[in-house]
Amino acid sequence: MELSEEQSLLVATARRFVSAELLPLENKIESAGRIEPGDAKRIFEASKRLGLYALNVPAEFGGGGLSNMDWMLAEEQFGHATDILVRRAFGNVYDVLLAGTEDQKRRWLVPAAKGERTGSIAFTEPEAGSDAAGIKSRAERSKGGWVLSGRKQFVSDALHSDFFIVSAVTGADGGRSRISAFVVDKDTPGLTIGADQPMMGLRGTTHAPVFFNDVELGPENLIGKEGEGLKLALATLGRVRLAQVAARAVGKAVRILRLALDHARERRQFGRRIGDFQMIQAMLADSAVDIASARAAVWRAAGLLDRGSDARVEISMAKLLASEALGRVADRAVQILGGYGYAKPSAVERLYRDSRVFRIFDGTSEIHRSVIAKRLLDGDSGPYDVC
Repeated sequence: MELSEEQSLLVATARRFVSAELLPLENKIESAGRIEPGDAKRIFEASKRLGLYALNVPAEFGGGGLSNMDWMLAEEQFGHATDILVRRAFGNVYDVLLAGTEDQKRRWLVPAAKGERTGSIAFTEPEAGSDAAGIKSRAERSKGGWVLSGRKQFVSDALHSDFFIVSAVTGADGGRSRISAFVVDKDTPGLTIGADQPMMGLRGTTHAPVFFNDVELGPENLIGKEGEGLKLALATLGRVRLAQVAARAVGKAVRILRLALDHARERRQFGRRIGDFQMIQAMLADSAVDIASARAAVWRAAGLLDRGSDARVEISMAKLLASEALGRVADRAVQILGGYGYAKPSAVERLYRDSRVFRIFDGTSEIHRSVIAKRLLDGDSGPYDVC
């Protein structure tokens, strides 16, 4: 696909911003394990000035109002940087709020798009990760609305966010749990946040459990209709998965490949640069092919979304392709850099750790393979028909 003049400008703007404002902060965050409030404020304000904040939100609610394709182009550039920097610079505003009432949009979506509030998704539980329908958190009806009880696990940005989008069982239909979605403010009585869970990578981003102990909610806290929480999540979080996982994985793989190429050009062994050896060339070529394939899958899914088509399977394909490709590209880069790629001062060592989680969050690779296979087994192979 040839980019339009406007798309080229968007990519160039995002690329310059990431390079000038975000990448210089990465070593500081890796060392401290957190982002300094002053740095967070500065990059947020710079991003807002450039119109890069909350690009996925319609302009009428204070966001960038980009098409899905344009959003993916920008997200690929965001993928070059450390997760916490991307969160502070570009926001993590979730599309599920678009399904809310006008009052809910006013209270939570608009302030989030402006950067005045920050929300987190709280769906995962200790016994329900890939099995989103297997949650145990419950919301029982009360005179005033609902009483929410349960526990969520690995909530990203939990210590920073001031509200949460929470899934909970609100009943059953024919023995099958009916799941609803709620928006819950951090200061609601009965809500507590546990200690940060250190991770292998993603330094600076907090991941903590959130506990709900008889949290009283009003009818205004229910997003959409009762029992439609899982449906809302699957419908709206697909775009987020495509952008913040698949597109960013492509961007991160591009950065890693560039680092591997720089080393292959500069490192000399046996009197030659190592890039002249065929086995090194094979790894570089395979990484380039992986990136091109993943990018094509992301663009295809984005194009389908922009045309109003059902792209759930294509999003699964893009997420699977991009996250697996990133893992291979990162592994090859460590191999190409050798000891330098395994050593702590190396950006490749950090990016290798950061890359591993892409095959886990927002649906494991195994889950997305299952989604794709089920569609094929149901006879809806579409353009993937091999006959």
